[in-house]
Amino acid sequence: MLQIWGRRSAFNVQKVLWLLDELQLDYQHIDAGGDFGLLDTPEFLAMNPHGRVPLLKDGDSVLWESHSILRYLAAQYGASQFWPAAAAQRAVAESWMDWAQCSLQPCFIGGVFWLGYRTPEAQQDKAVLRAKLELCNQYFVLLDGVLAQRPFLAGEQLSLADIPAGTHLYRYFELEIERPSLPHVEAWYARLQTRPAYRQHVMRPFAELRGKLAF
Repeated sequence: MLQIWGRRSAFNVQKVLWLLDELQLDYQHIDAGGDFGLLDTPEFLAMNPHGRVPLLKDGDSVLWESHSILRYLAAQYGASQFWPAAAAQRAVAESWMDWAQCSLQPCFIGGVFWLGYRTPEAQQDKAVLRAKLELCNQYFVLLDGVLAQRPFLAGEQLSLADIPAGTHLYRYFELEIERPSLPHVEAWYARLQTRPAYRQHVMRPFAELRGKLAF
């Protein structure tokens, strides 16, 4: 059976759990990280020397880094929907994955969420936080324009393209922050909320993370 390590409130773990359930795969989830510990044990470090989650074990294969895990699961189990045969189709989804990881996530999770929610208020740099929020909102306006043309990022159905960017939406819309008008992003969010896997793994309360830099 597949095994996945990581705490359920961890953003990168949520991406993997969402896809695992979309693929209807059986797996064992092992809480790790945060209050659960385990990441600095010799057993875990032998699997991932970086001591980070998520980590996936599939038979003799051990994988770490969330997007590498997503690609593996899609290629191994995703058939046409999540891993189309045509390289050009796969590249569209992977472009959105890389953009979400390299642009949106550092700005929102590493910026707005970390600086404005996980950092204790007395330690917050409000000027940097405002700049991160402004850039983050520009990215969501960009997404809104794309989603005005199609229901999902890569076309007419959910694909690997939607998972990294879509995992941001619950926290983005739950935080008390200024947001621009985003009717098409909101419609996309509503479509994602109809999916049981999204509701279960992404729409999870995150109050335990408030003001905790070392969790």
